Amino acid sequence: MLIRNSLIALGLLFLTASCDKKRVFDDYKAFNGTWNKDSIVSFQFEQNDTVTPYNMFVNIRNNNNYPFNNIFLIVNLEQPDGVTVTDTLEYMMANPDGSLMGKGFSDVKESKLWYKGFEGEYNFPKAGNYTVNIEQAVRKSGTIPGVEELEGVTEVGFRIESKEE
Repeated sequence: MLIRNSLIALGLLFLTASCDKKRVFDDYKAFNGTWNKDSIVSFQFEQNDTVTPYNMFVNIRNNNNYPFNNIFLIVNLEQPDGVTVTDTLEYMMANPDGSLMGKGFSDVKESKLWYKGFEGEYNFPKAGNYTVNIEQAVRKSGTIPGVEELEGVTEVGFRIESKEE
């Protein structure tokens, strides 16, 4: 009986993992419901394919405590040769009625936000180890200092997908 249950569990794990054929890298960092302005989320990965086109995404999981309709992020992509590409990005997080965008059945929604490679046009320039650093840069309207504690963010993730299947 134990062997049968183990085989069933292994089979389900295999089916679940094999359904996401485009995934090259997918990782999350969790927060306790707030994202501090000084908390930089880092992801490291090795990329040796400079020929295949890729799509990259920042994934944000947030709940109903998120007080804004958008989010500003600063994303640094550190390449193996020491070159760092910095992007300041804005994404919509809520509909005009205030309801959160994203996917999910509970009050937690996941937003898959394009970072690089729209339509699979991004090729990694160098083979080697990359680091992606993500920080929130949200400000209240009319103020200069950033929001110290961004409420409602539960996780920040980074995902790379192959354009080819």
